[in-house]
Amino acid sequence: MTKKRILSGIQTTGNLHLGNYLGAIRNWVGMQDEYDCFLFLADLHAITVPHDPKLLAENTYKVAAAYLACGIDPERSTVFVQSHISAHSELAWLFNCITPLNWLERMIQFKEKAVKQGENVSVGLLDYPVLQSADILLYEPDLVPVGEDQKQHIELTRDIAVRLNHQFGKKKEPVLKVPDALIRPDGARVMSLTDGTKKMSKSDPSELSRIEIGDTPDLIKKKIKKCKTDPMRGLEFGNPERPECNNLLTLYMLLSGQEKEAVAAECAEMGWGQFKPLLTDTAIAALQPIQEKYQALMDDRSYLESVLKQGNEKASVIANKTLIKVKNALGYAKSL
Repeated sequence: MTKKRILSGIQTTGNLHLGNYLGAIRNWVGMQDEYDCFLFLADLHAITVPHDPKLLAENTYKVAAAYLACGIDPERSTVFVQSHISAHSELAWLFNCITPLNWLERMIQFKEKAVKQGENVSVGLLDYPVLQSADILLYEPDLVPVGEDQKQHIELTRDIAVRLNHQFGKKKEPVLKVPDALIRPDGARVMSLTDGTKKMSKSDPSELSRIEIGDTPDLIKKKIKKCKTDPMRGLEFGNPERPECNNLLTLYMLLSGQEKEAVAAECAEMGWGQFKPLLTDTAIAALQPIQEKYQALMDDRSYLESVLKQGNEKASVIANKTLIKVKNALGYAKSL
């Protein structure tokens, strides 16, 4: 029986944090036996915000190493670099020409990020959901694992595929497969340590807002010690008036591997002075093996390059096949 395919990726903009690991990568690791996994390094998306060209390539290797250190197996998953496959950019342009502008202007994340960038906001930031649609549709996945905050982008991807199929395909022979979103509730949205109502993010100016996968034990201790809490004793899940409490309990649950009910019972009578050291020790213990493997991978650049070369070659075959289908449907002359 042929496995269903999934497609996902993370921007190569600096070190990955617990939100990336618990909200995405760890889920991918658990899906490798069940699904045909295509996992890319989104370096084209990384330049939609101001970036340092001296760090872009190195950050790509860092994210690749983090994927593997967290448990992504290149023998069971296809790991590749977005910019190394030109079909991503070419299909994005073709999609630009059939995507109504007002579809992009209503995207929530664009509005949020545009406010931060002000007059320096780029066309790329407005248009990156179209590139994201190209990233997905090139590989004809059945499912796209995303958090709730990315659901609107998958809806746009589906709208673009349906629009192209309707305008240029045949009823019994659609040009593009229309994928579904796969949203996993546990850990799908890990929140900031400084504001439990906001998602943990690499773009947050405060390093105290996130625990990065490479943080030292002392730094993890410092960040958890300083993280925002509330004056109430006794910890609980699901109280909308205690978002930080819910977030920190969720982190402990995910990092310790315990069931929600067990964590709720264990921590019901705790104060923050007792819980924070417990969370600190759990986070340090969970990240230690990942950090050791990550460092070994970063020290073996030739191995990382071989993994990416293998993934690029496999992904390129599928991507180019889809691109040709789209170009044929749009009426382009065949390449000579």
